Amino acid sequence: MKLKLSLLAIIVTLAVQSQTQTIRTEIYTVEYSEKLEQPVSLTYFSINRPKNVSRGSMNFKTVPGIKTSDDADYYKNPYDKGHLAPAATFSDSEENLKETFSYLNCALQHKQLNRYLWKYLEAEEREWDDYQELMVTIDIKFSDSILPTGATLPSKFIKHIKFLHENKYLCYEFENSGDLPKEKEFLNDYAVKHNH
Repeated sequence: MKLKLSLLAIIVTLAVQSQTQTIRTEIYTVEYSEKLEQPVSLTYFSINRPKNVSRGSMNFKTVPGIKTSDDADYYKNPYDKGHLAPAATFSDSEENLKETFSYLNCALQHKQLNRYLWKYLEAEEREWDDYQELMVTIDIKFSDSILPTGATLPSKFIKHIKFLHENKYLCYEFENSGDLPKEKEFLNDYAVKHNH
C-alpha cells in the first residue's frame, strides 16, 4: 500500500510539473501552474544589495495572459500573500521591488508561517548574503484543498539555500499551518538538511 501511495505521489507531482510554465524575470525564475493558480518552484539569488527604496503601500499585481491567484483568494481567510523572492532582498531599485509584487511571486501562505518563521529565515538570508552570494530555491507542495475562488492551497514550503562560495547547503521545511511557533529560536527545528 505504501508503494502504491508513493507511486501515486510521484505521478501527481509529475502531472503538476508538466502543467507548469517557466517564467524568467529580471530577479527570479518561477515554475508557475495556472491550474493551481500558484507557483510550484521559484529560484532567486540573494546578494548584498543596498536598500534604496521602501515598499510603502505596494500591492500585488496580476500578470496579463497568465491565470494567477488574485486578491479574492486572500479575502477573509488565514492566508497571507506570501512573497517567495523577498521584497526586502530586492529593495535596491523600484523596478526590482515592483517585480516582487507580482502574483507569480506570491503564494497562499498561512499568516502564522509568513509573519514569523518565514520572515526570520528571510532576515537570516540577508545576514548571510553580506559575505557571500546565495542561490535560493523554494519548492511548494500542495494539498487537495481548493479555495472557492479556484486557487489550490499549498501544504508545505521547502527552502533550499546554497552558499555559492563555500560547500554549504541548508534546507528548511515548513508545513503551511497555523500550528507553527512564533519565536525565532524555533527556526532551526525546521532545518532538515545541512551540506550536500
